[in-house]
Amino acid sequence: MITLKEKIGYGFGDMASSMFWKLFGSYLMIFYTDVFGLPAAVVGTMFFITRIWDSITDPIVGVIADRTNTRWGKFRPYLLWLAIPFAVIGVFTFFTPGLGYTGKIVYAYITYSLMMLVYSGINVPYASLLGVMSPDPKERNTLSAYRMSFAYIGSFLALLLFMPMVNMFSEGSKEMADQQYEWLMGVVVIAVVCALLFYLCFLFTKERVKPIKEEQNPLKEDLKDLVQNKPWWIPLGAGIAALVFNSIRDGATVYYFKYFVVEENFGNITLLSIPFVLSGLYLAIGQAANIVGVVIAAPVSNWIGKKNTYMGAMALATLLSIIFYWFDKDQLVWIFIFQILISICAGSIFPLLWSMYADCADYSELKTGNRATGLIFSSSSMSQKFGWALGSAMTGWLLAYYGFQANEVQSAESIHGIRMFLSFFPAIGTVLSVFFISLYPLSEKKIKQVTTELEALRK
Repeated sequence: MITLKEKIGYGFGDMASSMFWKLFGSYLMIFYTDVFGLPAAVVGTMFFITRIWDSITDPIVGVIADRTNTRWGKFRPYLLWLAIPFAVIGVFTFFTPGLGYTGKIVYAYITYSLMMLVYSGINVPYASLLGVMSPDPKERNTLSAYRMSFAYIGSFLALLLFMPMVNMFSEGSKEMADQQYEWLMGVVVIAVVCALLFYLCFLFTKERVKPIKEEQNPLKEDLKDLVQNKPWWIPLGAGIAALVFNSIRDGATVYYFKYFVVEENFGNITLLSIPFVLSGLYLAIGQAANIVGVVIAAPVSNWIGKKNTYMGAMALATLLSIIFYWFDKDQLVWIFIFQILISICAGSIFPLLWSMYADCADYSELKTGNRATGLIFSSSSMSQKFGWALGSAMTGWLLAYYGFQANEVQSAESIHGIRMFLSFFPAIGTVLSVFFISLYPLSEKKIKQVTTELEALRK
């Protein structure tokens, strides 16, 4: 039985990961174009190249983690070893060096590539930890719900407080050097919190599930088992499509409020003596709504099944995203209401996906006698990073296609493109995600049978 303390501890890990993940997804693009000083097309290409490479490293990390044996287990040690590197490299990613145009491009490629590498190094073992904390599918659903709830809480806090922290460090200055400093200091605060959360996750969690055989198969056999694991391919494709949906919406949000809504005209909104900007509130409210989606995902999926819950949520998100295009910039109430509804749908699917991956690991172990949890979760993480890479790159390329110019009044064509980023473009991802999950073969009845047979083999 997993204790409440351990559930919360497990949630702390994704809380840390998600704080930086959301900074990357929501602010890194506009940081590179409007603060760091790179063209949108260059940033889009860099995101695509570095994230594709990073996606390839995920299975490598998974293979290494599967073969790690310490007194702390296979996966927990990476939380201990990489918490500080994660925080330090994250800070350097948001540092603007005094270099020329080419030097800045090289610096951005190096620091962002290193950040993605250390992100894989700590996040793949963390994700794999779900598969060895409990063998019970329903308990895994609960752990996934805790994980995603804390992930969205972390994202909520990061998105809500990041720009107020940035503005606090700048003291209202509009000088580019001051803006570069304020962005850096805002990230420093986030980085320190993330390192602490990873340490708490390490301290509070425990690995319990042991493989039915102690010896580790050769890598060739692990890869063969993975490729032949037919159910695993389905959430893999759905994960790519879902991250395209999420990354396009997140990456374009600040552009939407800066250039279409023109949030400067509304001034800061003060709550509890803290001045917030509209884009920050929009993103933070989305994360709060994501938490609602996570909370309802477990009971609903336990009632009607993971597959039906996933398909219903993504179908509704498709419809709502398409309607979103026709909101005018002064219809803020409707913009925020639809952000809440779409985010509830988006929040409900990710705990289901991670629980499906754990089920796929059990299915593979029963069929092959080999448990490669790290490889399965890392390959799944790879798919999500590929979707993130594709969505982020498309945002940069399409901004350039629609004629976007940083820190200038935008043309009607570029405004049209920015509006498409929060409506029709992400809807393509949701439609594809529904298609993939419609093919998922592991029902609750099937997984219960798999779990029973595995328990018998382990005993």
